[in-house]
Amino acid sequence: MSDEPKKSMDDVILADGRYPLEAFRFLHEGLEQAVEKVHGGTSGSQGQHHVTGRQMCEALRDLAAQRWGMLAPLVLGRWNIKSTLDFGRMVYLLIEHQFMKKTAEDSLEDFSDVFNLPHAFRDVDTFKLKS
Repeated sequence: MSDEPKKSMDDVILADGRYPLEAFRFLHEGLEQAVEKVHGGTSGSQGQHHVTGRQMCEALRDLAAQRWGMLAPLVLGRWNIKSTLDFGRMVYLLIEHQFMKKTAEDSLEDFSDVFNLPHAFRDVDTFKLKS
């Protein structure tokens, strides 16, 4: 066991350097939406709720489309997110440092080619929230 204190999530993200802190905040929001859609509650309510890589990617796509519309690929690109695998790399960085958990069935490949990210926002009306 190491005597070093555990690094904060921000420290881990900054040391990794592949994606900015804002991208991880967005990832967290997408996780909450995925949990809400799949389980009907937030990730912090009454224990943890698992979602698949596909479910998380779809929630992140929907959130990006709602927030930025057709500009979503540009915003994500500025954060170095070019494919759904980048979402997985972010998740697995957090898993590696024990900020998230995975099941035995989960793998980074669950995030690979879920959809073509640059083309996912062509018809943003599909993702608009209904009032």
